[in-house]
Amino acid sequence: MGNRKRAAERGRTKPAVIGGMIAVVVGGAGFGIYSVYDGGAAADDKASAAAEKKAVKTGPLSATEVRSTATAFLTAWQSGDVTTAAAATDDTAAARTLLTGYGKEAYIKDVTLTAGKRSGDSVPFSVKGTVSYKGLTKALAYESELTVVRRAKDGKPLIDWLPSVVHPDLEKGDRLVTGESGTPPVKALDRDGGELTAAKYPSLGTVLDGLREKYGKKAGGKAGIELRVIRAGSSAGTDSSASPSSSAEDGDNEKNPDKTLLELSKGTPGTVRTTLSPGLQAAAEQEVGKKSKASAVVIRPSSGEILAVANSGHGFNIAFQGSLAPGSTMKIVTASMLIDKGLASVNKEHPCPKYSTYGGWKFQNDDKFQIKNGTFKASFARSCNTAFISQAKELGDGDLTEQAQQVFGLGLNNWAIGVPSFDGAVPVQSDAQKAASLIGQGGVRMNPLNMASVVATAKTGTFKQPYLVAPTVDDRTLAKGSRSLSASTQSQLRELLQYTAAYGTAAEAMAGLGPDFGAKTGSAEVDGQKKPNGWFTAWKGDLAAAGVVQEGGHGSESSGPIVAALLKAGS
Repeated sequence: MGNRKRAAERGRTKPAVIGGMIAVVVGGAGFGIYSVYDGGAAADDKASAAAEKKAVKTGPLSATEVRSTATAFLTAWQSGDVTTAAAATDDTAAARTLLTGYGKEAYIKDVTLTAGKRSGDSVPFSVKGTVSYKGLTKALAYESELTVVRRAKDGKPLIDWLPSVVHPDLEKGDRLVTGESGTPPVKALDRDGGELTAAKYPSLGTVLDGLREKYGKKAGGKAGIELRVIRAGSSAGTDSSASPSSSAEDGDNEKNPDKTLLELSKGTPGTVRTTLSPGLQAAAEQEVGKKSKASAVVIRPSSGEILAVANSGHGFNIAFQGSLAPGSTMKIVTASMLIDKGLASVNKEHPCPKYSTYGGWKFQNDDKFQIKNGTFKASFARSCNTAFISQAKELGDGDLTEQAQQVFGLGLNNWAIGVPSFDGAVPVQSDAQKAASLIGQGGVRMNPLNMASVVATAKTGTFKQPYLVAPTVDDRTLAKGSRSLSASTQSQLRELLQYTAAYGTAAEAMAGLGPDFGAKTGSAEVDGQKKPNGWFTAWKGDLAAAGVVQEGGHGSESSGPIVAALLKAGS
């Protein structure tokens, strides 16, 4: 964006503009088409405000207020008047920084902003411009949206400032930068040597970004000139000496990788081979596409190789980086702990009352069922909550955390799968939250990658950290558990999962996949959701998979068919 004119130049009639653009197109929904010169309207507004003091306006915004506020902001932004555009928002400093960088760091000029039809307090708009850098030029076009809010202290309508107003891929602290990318592109290959692209496998967009950030330089490619989103905390920048952030080099973490938005000149890609199976990846894309907000992962228990990863939404990678309560699928970890401690045994009688109280909370089973004189196996297969809550009084606050970390490799933030991932969280908790954690609520957080690993560990007896790129590629160290399941605990845990797959809550989804199989269903309540998140994790032979459908209801009905279809496809 251009700077404001120096004092000596303010008398000129030509306004500060981007690349010579002065015609402001703010069409649709009665916005009109007009031009802005010299900021006279802004000056008049200030004079008017000083001349008369109005009572503070409250209540919902009118359509006129939304349209006029949006128009003023878009007009100022398009014409290059960063100061006026930023002043039209509720975070002037943050808006000024990003809007200034739009021209000075991203080198975007000749900007045309066209407003769409207002929807309540929000206005969508399209952006067209040109990215010009060192003799290279390429057109840019995308869609964005803004929302108008009323400032409490004076009732003035302002743009609710979010970085995503400037570009939908921007998050807090991110920048748009055009220049030599710093990180060369990579050509990612599946396990059979075929090329992986986001066009063929839409879920892999963020995965491919992560592979580039971590392996771009190591794979031997050459950087191109690109418009990129540089994430907060990343040291990547515009000159050729820039490099990915140290955290991306040293290991995997939860942050989103930098993202390429536009290539002005192509770099020379290096090659990175992954463990993904082209057949299973295609099947995963198809299966999650049948549900809204679905995610799934398939791994090989004997090695930890990741064979497929897919999300029905193609933005944030829930499958690898999600942080969601796993519900009753967590009972796999809890059951192993109870068996280890002698608090439960597969075929021994175990309580499953309608209710169980601990730490001041009253817990109940789905539909308030109970199992009288039943075994632990019956309680596990039916997913009886109170069978687990009833044992809270026998457990220390850190017992579940210890079991999850030592046996299942969870919650230590040390997985190095090849791209950013979240390794799960099982914090030490007390009272009611400790009890809730036993059934995958409380502070417990997982994603499909974590839960596929959990059922794989139950199957093999030993945690093998999942990975997408073989550790031999970059000599990285994979995470390990400090101990394996005992032979007795593993045998009983497998029996619980096999019985659940054959006769319990997972039986319908797993029909026809036995006999070497096991499964666990789950549903996790989330504040503000009408339906719980539905979870399902299972193994068949040397395949393990897990899935979640947010707001999907019971896992047996929502994510169960997805997981079962993937296990069948890989058989």
